[in-house]
Amino acid sequence: MSSHSLPFLLMDHITVRNQQHTLLREFTWQVNTGEHWAIVGRSGAGKSSLLHTIIGKNNVIGGSIRHYFYERYRETHQISDPYFNYRRLLALVGHHNDFRNKSNMADFYYQQRFNSMDSSDAPTVDEYLENRANDPLLTPLNIGVLHDKELIKLSNGETRRVMIARALLQHPSLLLLDNPFMGLDVHARQTFHSIVDHVAASGTTVILVTTPQEIPFAITHVLELEEGRIAGKWTRTEYLSQYHPEAPEAAVSAMDAELVARLTKDAPAYSFGSIVQMEQIRVKYGENTVLDGIDWIVLPNEKWALLGPNGSGKSTLLSLITADNPQSYANRIHLFGRKRGSGESIWDIKRKIGFVSPELHQYFQSNATCVQVAASGFYDTIGYMKPATAEQLDTAGGWLQLLECGAYTGELFKNVPAGIQRLTLLARALVKNPPLLIFDEPTQGLDDHQRNHFKSVIEMLCRRMEVTMIYVTHYEEELPAPVNRYLRIRNGKMI
Repeated sequence: MSSHSLPFLLMDHITVRNQQHTLLREFTWQVNTGEHWAIVGRSGAGKSSLLHTIIGKNNVIGGSIRHYFYERYRETHQISDPYFNYRRLLALVGHHNDFRNKSNMADFYYQQRFNSMDSSDAPTVDEYLENRANDPLLTPLNIGVLHDKELIKLSNGETRRVMIARALLQHPSLLLLDNPFMGLDVHARQTFHSIVDHVAASGTTVILVTTPQEIPFAITHVLELEEGRIAGKWTRTEYLSQYHPEAPEAAVSAMDAELVARLTKDAPAYSFGSIVQMEQIRVKYGENTVLDGIDWIVLPNEKWALLGPNGSGKSTLLSLITADNPQSYANRIHLFGRKRGSGESIWDIKRKIGFVSPELHQYFQSNATCVQVAASGFYDTIGYMKPATAEQLDTAGGWLQLLECGAYTGELFKNVPAGIQRLTLLARALVKNPPLLIFDEPTQGLDDHQRNHFKSVIEMLCRRMEVTMIYVTHYEEELPAPVNRYLRIRNGKMI
């Protein structure tokens, strides 16, 4: 028997549950040595649940899992640690980071990355990687340039690169990646394809959750899931030959149009000379200049795309608008026709903005239900801090229905799939019909259908009412049709 035909991992008729939910049912799947798998499927199909089951985080109530790679490792290595088990040979890069402060006593909070005093409590990339940021293994990730940057100040794409670097440094037998291309710019995605190829060639088995459009060349097989069951298994070549992307929807339904009309009929009327007015913006942390010489005017009802590679300063620029960055007081900024620092509170500003971003999703920890999280948008709190009225909950439920996640209204936010969490946060941004919508990579983690439907909803909303929009994405084809103005930045400068 050749080494490539040896079994590596076997799941034999397993059933996996989490509280009241069955995640995988009578699930049988074998991975052989030399195979590398991509897992695809609609949001909520069980893709992340499968990875968490492999790494031992989920409750297997039936069937069995056999870790052949671990058994062979024990046969060929002297192991003195009595606690050594198969998990030591695995590494998982998931949706959220596990960053802690230097005292390892507390999690980070959302605004911490913009406050220089608090962010100094965060380890640097070099410290997080145990002074191995310049390891040759990480060269394709370009981690060296980030070595002295505090973790809390990393952009979304930079964070994913550092998480992947940490996993690679463990030299795992099995590397599990949950949507590794999510949040990466075009160049970084291309680079990471080569990294996956390199890792696979080095002898590490790779299993990754991804979209059909982002399957690295080294992947040999594709597993498609549907509602916790296997919908199909193919070689990579077989799958790509029969895959056809879901066509964008021509229009939303009449029912959706009626729902939008109901949800926006009481939208408040606003009158501003300008929404955002910035003059020679400069943001600096120590010796690091993040933004330099930004001039930008956003007028009412304009639709802007804010574009640039990972780490270019987009999130910092947005933080000046959302009142999360104290350096706004040191710059010439007018928001909604009023000079920043002239007596308005941050809540006065946030009341006029609907906002979502990957970082907000990262730090949105809540024991509330999805409808309560959506309703928290009325108060702009990160978490369900203030009880919503019955009318507000009804409105929040309407937006959840419009975004096709009404079935999750009463489910706990922390227990629903990542795609449903993102749609819930999008509903949170929309509930109060604000004059300014800021969507920072809003469709990250959504499947093709969810992405197309959200785009259609936003296009209908823009036809229905006057709203100003700033949209950030690394996929320009995702931009809603009304977007016709562009600000591109690189290395903190307008290009």
